[in-house]
Amino acid sequence: MANWTLETIDWDRFDASKVDPEILRNIKAAAMVERNGADYGIYLGRVFADDPSFAADIDRWSAEEVQHGMALGRWAQRADPSWDFDSAFARFRAGYKLPLDATDSVRGSQAGEMMARCIVETGTSSYYSALKDATDEPVLKQICAKIAADEFRHYKLFYEHMGRCLERDRLSKWRRLWIGWGRLAESEDDELSYAYYAANEPQDVAYDRTRARRAYARRAYALYRRGHVQRAMAMILKAIGLEPQGWLNALLTRLSLWFMRSRASRYAAQGV
Repeated sequence: MANWTLETIDWDRFDASKVDPEILRNIKAAAMVERNGADYGIYLGRVFADDPSFAADIDRWSAEEVQHGMALGRWAQRADPSWDFDSAFARFRAGYKLPLDATDSVRGSQAGEMMARCIVETGTSSYYSALKDATDEPVLKQICAKIAADEFRHYKLFYEHMGRCLERDRLSKWRRLWIGWGRLAESEDDELSYAYYAANEPQDVAYDRTRARRAYARRAYALYRRGHVQRAMAMILKAIGLEPQGWLNALLTRLSLWFMRSRASRYAAQGV
C-alpha cells in the first residue's frame, strides 16, 4: 500500500503564485482519470476472477489510483477555487464508460491485459515524473513525486504478474509488441480527451474529441525531457521482452522526443 495519504500532503505549503495555468488544465483532467480507478478495479477483478491471490493486489492498486485522483483534484480546487471537482467528475462519468460487464480481457488474454497495464503504468510514471520536474508549485511537486513512485511500483506488480501469465498464455514477443503498440495508440483515445473536455469546457460547449485530444497532448508533450522518455522506453522494451537499454532505446527515445515536440508545436500553432 502507498506510504502516504491525503493528510500527509503538506497542503499548507501551497503557493498560488507558482501555479501554471497550462499545467492546471491537464491536472484537472488527470484527476478524473485517476479517480476513476475504482471502475478499472471492477474490470480487472472480473478479468482475473479465477485468480483470488491477485484480487487483493487489484483492490490495493485501485484504491491507490483513486487516492491519486483525490489528491490531484484537491490541489486543482486550491489552484482554482471556482472549479467543482465532484461536478466535473460526474460529467466525465456520464460521458465515458468502461466495459464493466466484460468477463474476458479486451486484450485477448490475461497476459495481454498485464502487458497493456505495464504500458499504462509506464505512461503515468513518466508523466508524473515530468510534471514533478516541470512545476515550481511545492504541493503539486510533492503530489507528483508520490504518484510517480506509486506508478513505478504498479508497473513492477503488473510486470511480475505478466510473467506468471506468460507461462500459460505463451504470448510471443511480436504479440506483446502489437498489444503494447495498440495500448500506446490508445493514449490519444476518448478517455483523456473526454476528461479534458469535462474538466475544462463550459457546459454549453459540445464535445470535440480532436480538439480536446490535441489540447491535452500539447500541454503534456511539452513537459517531457530526454531522461523521462529514455526511462519510459526502457520500461516498454522490458515489458515486450527486448533489451531495455542500448541502440533501440536510444533510437526510440530520439523518435519519441521528435514526435512529442513536433506535435506540441503544431497544436500550439493551431491555438488549442
